[in-house]
Amino acid sequence: MPVPQSDTPVIPRSSLRETTYARLRDAIVDGTLTPGERLRDAELAEWLGVSRTPIREAMLELQRAGLVVARAGRETLVSPLDVDATRQAAEVASALHALAARLAVPRLDAVALGRLRAANEAFASALDADDADAALDADDAFHRVLVNASGNAVLAQQLDHITPLLRRVERIRFSSLAGRESAAQHRQIIADCAAGDAELASKHSAENWHTLDIHLADETSPTRLHPDAPHPQETP
Repeated sequence: MPVPQSDTPVIPRSSLRETTYARLRDAIVDGTLTPGERLRDAELAEWLGVSRTPIREAMLELQRAGLVVARAGRETLVSPLDVDATRQAAEVASALHALAARLAVPRLDAVALGRLRAANEAFASALDADDADAALDADDAFHRVLVNASGNAVLAQQLDHITPLLRRVERIRFSSLAGRESAAQHRQIIADCAAGDAELASKHSAENWHTLDIHLADETSPTRLHPDAPHPQETP
């Protein structure tokens, strides 16, 4: 018989895999799935309304990103925050974002500068509203302008690989008063870009990513294991 025609668009397999990965990644970052929690394909598939295949594919990506750990033939668990691995990833991210800024500045036009300003305004508003998730999205949008403008696809791929490992620490930062510093740092980067100073933009981009270090100092911090746990008041 002929294949029935349908007006319902078919979701590309790659999009389903990416969406499943993003939802699981975000659930780990925001603490919905807690460190040490056992992840069962069937339960996750039911929760997300997908088959087990994209769940398994997403698990492989999450394992490569360092967000889950698989014990062969036994179980898959949400990874605890590995301080050393996260610090190393932050060092690489700092260097790559510095390079992105250096390459991007000569290529930026008024439209791209407008996107930087709009992203930082959204970022500052999210911080004022104590919305760490919206702040993460806006921070990603800000840095993505420079990464895209750099014209370096390999740089972008490397950042895609290591950034998920940093998201839990970024969320901790954006949930604290210390996160307010990032909006000011972004404004300095924008000023550097508007002035056409690639070296200063690179320097300040690197410094912006180095600010994650403060949240990696105490390996036993409750916020390390539970991003939504209360944390000590910090001096603005």
